[in-house]
Amino acid sequence: MAAAAVMNGNAPSADWPGRYYHVDQILEKPGPRTDPSFLAGSGVKEFLRDKCKILVIGAGGLGCEILANLALSGFKDIHVIDMDTIDISNLNRQFLFRPKDVGKPKAIVAAEFIMNRVPGVTVTPYYGKIQDKDDDYYMQFNLVICGLDSVEARRWINATLVNLVDPEKPESLKPLIDGGTEGFKGQARVILPTMTSCYECSLDMLNKPTAFPICTIANTPRLPEHCIEWASVLEWPRVRGEQKLDTDNPEHIQWLYQIASARAKEFKIEGVTWSLTQGVVKNIIPAIASTNAIIAASCCNEAFKIATSSAAYLNNYFMLIGTDGVYSYTFEHQQREDCPVCGGESLDISISREWTVDRLIEILIERQDIQVKKPSLSSGGKQIYFQAPPQLEEATRPNLEKKVSELIEDGGEITVTATTLPFNLSLRVKYT
Repeated sequence: MAAAAVMNGNAPSADWPGRYYHVDQILEKPGPRTDPSFLAGSGVKEFLRDKCKILVIGAGGLGCEILANLALSGFKDIHVIDMDTIDISNLNRQFLFRPKDVGKPKAIVAAEFIMNRVPGVTVTPYYGKIQDKDDDYYMQFNLVICGLDSVEARRWINATLVNLVDPEKPESLKPLIDGGTEGFKGQARVILPTMTSCYECSLDMLNKPTAFPICTIANTPRLPEHCIEWASVLEWPRVRGEQKLDTDNPEHIQWLYQIASARAKEFKIEGVTWSLTQGVVKNIIPAIASTNAIIAASCCNEAFKIATSSAAYLNNYFMLIGTDGVYSYTFEHQQREDCPVCGGESLDISISREWTVDRLIEILIERQDIQVKKPSLSSGGKQIYFQAPPQLEEATRPNLEKKVSELIEDGGEITVTATTLPFNLSLRVKYT
């Protein structure tokens, strides 16, 4: 996937009269909540509009709102990354897109829309993955805002920005503003890499994906979701063999929908729809446009405060709960001393001397504060178990049945690696 340069079309580059009138009320004089470092006047205006470079990761429901808010707040040099293309189901809430845009890259279309609508703003899109870019790319930005729906992508950018920090170079610290929504609930947070709680510190706050017992979906389904899980988990491999289920393939979703519908009819269960089938197999959380708007506004508010020092920024977590009325609150999430990303310490793990390597791997997958898929284990130069390549997996497979205590002494360290981990996790083993 390649970067794309987008021109500003025929939109005029000059600012219209009164464009910054309301913003300048904040920037021309200090207020009661002004940060001590705030210097009112032309200097802060020039930085915001001519020098500040901001990166938005994600151009979906949150990203569309964030891009528009930033452009209208005075940020003029905006970059956006997104690896996705526009689907017709996006159009009800991702308002930068139109039916003619279906199938096109979100980042490119969003950039074109913003620049045509807001004169003088430059939005540079990249249609691809955040992992495609190196440290030098991220070092150029003053701020990073995430509007992602992926835990793995958040972990990657969080670890990347933490690793960028050089204590002797203050400019290497890139504030990360992270927003997320789930139905009528949402959160926004400010992360100052190495200084405050990072994304990895709060993994245990995330909801675990819903899992249905195999015995229920196989024998006593009661919900439409049970029928869909049965179709995807049990029937797909039985009927389609080794063919991989592609959750982005409409034909595969249609097949699952038909099989699940027949299963639901057999057990007199109502509610199996095509959209629900897609939502279950892709673990899609319903998106609410109003929630996106509130969280995007909060993220951009924090970006403005950090960029201008015009007010104290969030310390460090904002929660929105709109399920029963509208309720919000803020709190300071504490940095974990044993955080494998910003803490710099090995994570202590207590296990029985009788545990096998296979049992340890199961626990690592289940633990909410680790959240790793298909982990590989090593210690020093010793290979304990590797998931890939196939030859190495076969060579280390016998170790799965061995006790960890036979391979690692008490207090010894195990290095955990995985494709879903953007860093190496160090475990200090203690036997009980």
